[in-house]
Amino acid sequence: MQTGFVGLGAMGSHMARNLHRAGLLTGVWNRTADKAVSLAQELKCHAFSSLEELAGNCEAVVICVSADEDLRAVVAGLDAGLSPNMIVMDCSTVSAGTARDMHAHLDGLGVGFLDCPVSGGTEGARNASLAIMAGGDEGVFTRALPILEKMGKTVAYFGQSGSGQAAKATNQIMCAGIIQAVGEAMAFAHAEGLPLDRLIETLGKGAGSSWYFVNRAPFMADNHFPPGFRVRLHDKDLRICRDMAAKRGARLPIVESTLQEYAKLIAAGFGDEDISAIYRLKSALFPDVAPGST
Repeated sequence: MQTGFVGLGAMGSHMARNLHRAGLLTGVWNRTADKAVSLAQELKCHAFSSLEELAGNCEAVVICVSADEDLRAVVAGLDAGLSPNMIVMDCSTVSAGTARDMHAHLDGLGVGFLDCPVSGGTEGARNASLAIMAGGDEGVFTRALPILEKMGKTVAYFGQSGSGQAAKATNQIMCAGIIQAVGEAMAFAHAEGLPLDRLIETLGKGAGSSWYFVNRAPFMADNHFPPGFRVRLHDKDLRICRDMAAKRGARLPIVESTLQEYAKLIAAGFGDEDISAIYRLKSALFPDVAPGST
């Protein structure tokens, strides 16, 4: 299916490039039009002037935006150009409730909708190695699979609409605990005077390793946190997790403590840094040791 891509941020631009390499990308749209024009020139595809135009010239649409209200606005913009049997795939991280609302709305138009958020960072987006978690009608998932497989290495179907977002929320809770643990461990190792590069190489092969340790402990060792997964975005995701848990009468301590840490980072002006910037707070647990490489 010829596919249009909406949302050309740090993740979406790479995902669109992978669809182009597979011969599936018809064109792109972005709220900041200059980004769409620049990428379209690079890939020699079309920069659509409106969402309606994109929808009218594609068989499928992939969306990757930042928040629930952004997704709702994009779907509203696509509406007039959509036709029955099209598929809309949302790779954003939004609430399961919003995903179910979009599914119900588009189903009324005869259009398939999948909530299919992704995990794997900008590296995964660049290398088409993302983990993709899909929810929606299984028949729509089967039809969409050839597109999703061009953006991710692991593509899994979890069930009815909203279940992809529930799976992603689970992932985001895990990330909260892991990034806190990695930050504390690296601050401890630095305070102990260990050679951090050697430590990362060694422990990266040990039982306590994780994607975040291997890929983000080096940021902590350098005390430099270039955007990969921004603090502001994980903060937004964890608020979604908190709201979902609250509806079931639960409070999640790891989510709450991480939100408290992120509030400090955002207030200090670090909200657009990678979430590994939590090391800024963890290193302060050792007040007699200056942060940075050993």
